[in-house]
Amino acid sequence: MGNEQRPSLPSPAARRDRPADHGTGAVGTARRWLLDRAGALWTLLTGRPVSLYAASVLRIGYGFLYLVFLLREFPHRDEIWGPGSPWTPALAEQLFRQTGWNSILTLSDSRAYFELCYVLALVTSALFMLGWRTRAMSALFAVVVASFHARSIFMTDGGDNLVLLMALYLVLTACGRRWSLDARRARLRAAREGDTPQPVSSVLPEQFHRARTTLVTVMHNCGLFVIAAQVCFLYGSAGLYKVQGPTWGGGTALHYALNLELFQPWPAFSHLVDDYTILIAIAGYMTVLLQVAFPFVLFGRLKYPVLALLLSMHIGIAVLLGLPLFSGAMIIADAVFLPDRFYAFLPQLWRRAARRAGMRRRAAGPGPGSGSVPSQGRPGASGSKYRTTRGAPKDTTVATGLASDQYRTHR
Repeated sequence: MGNEQRPSLPSPAARRDRPADHGTGAVGTARRWLLDRAGALWTLLTGRPVSLYAASVLRIGYGFLYLVFLLREFPHRDEIWGPGSPWTPALAEQLFRQTGWNSILTLSDSRAYFELCYVLALVTSALFMLGWRTRAMSALFAVVVASFHARSIFMTDGGDNLVLLMALYLVLTACGRRWSLDARRARLRAAREGDTPQPVSSVLPEQFHRARTTLVTVMHNCGLFVIAAQVCFLYGSAGLYKVQGPTWGGGTALHYALNLELFQPWPAFSHLVDDYTILIAIAGYMTVLLQVAFPFVLFGRLKYPVLALLLSMHIGIAVLLGLPLFSGAMIIADAVFLPDRFYAFLPQLWRRAARRAGMRRRAAGPGPGSGSVPSQGRPGASGSKYRTTRGAPKDTTVATGLASDQYRTHR
């Protein structure tokens, strides 16, 4: 017993240098990762407004689409939304009490009031498309779309529903920062005030301005996120719904759609396309595949060919099934997934194309010998081939002698 040695305890320094337990290290790493992700998400949410060009494309697209829609239905406006509609304002009010909808068109039964509302709807759509006082016009545009949608809700389709949702979402976004009259006015104001010294402001207005900027940025980013999520949910749910049906699985769904008389703007063309049964089946399978895979390809380069195929699909729906409003609404909604560098490159591409077209026109102009008179320089002018010296008399003796010699030789 006396020869036994006691085990020595590690010193405090050695205990500090000992690596932490594996469980504690994993928890700390996960916590740091979560904090880093949360910080990056907060920076993305509050740092700067994202996809300003995409938001402007949505504003221009939906404003133009609804303006064309109202102009197209102008001859039939009374039967659809006016006092002469079979769905009377009294029936609409009765439905509103059950559904919670509302419409400014039902505030009066006067035809003059309805015509005034229709003209204001046209003006609002045009100003919203142009981006004039966009913050106020976006709210008015949402009121217009919701009012016309609710007034005759049984005559709407999927395109109207999507335009209504996008009009409500665009109120949250800063969709007038690019390609708008507001952006042009801001550029002109910045050019005028560029050399003017700014007065020193107090702390409170500066803090208020920063808080307002942060709030606008957060609302814009959240609005675009909701728009993107809405489109993803729409495509994903439509694809999953199609998978459950036997016609899409059997490749015959488009055959039945092409033979519906209600969706045949050109029956002969629909029957011609329906004759290619293999292509119809492939198109049906590709439609389901694209819609189901759409939410999963948005974070890579594969989204560009998928968006191109979806564009062709919507064009086919507009032409073959006669649904231009729905196809236009979906094509505009897909534009939210294109980055700003794509839209910023479009003006450069346009200028290059215009420059090349101008060079081709100049190259295709009249060449030498085509009868055009070349420009002549004035005597004594700079660059002229025919110069005379000032003050020197014109010597015509030599020319006269040569002419007389030639005349005598021919004689």
